[in-house]
Amino acid sequence: MDLGMLLAGLVALALFIYLLYSLLYPERF
Repeated sequence: MDLGMLLAGLVALALFIYLLYSLLYPERF
């Protein structure tokens, strides 16, 4: 597995989780 693809996947997952939390808990942001 390519390291660049793995890093891009982790960044995309982190952004997705951040957006999900900002939608679920808007009072924290």
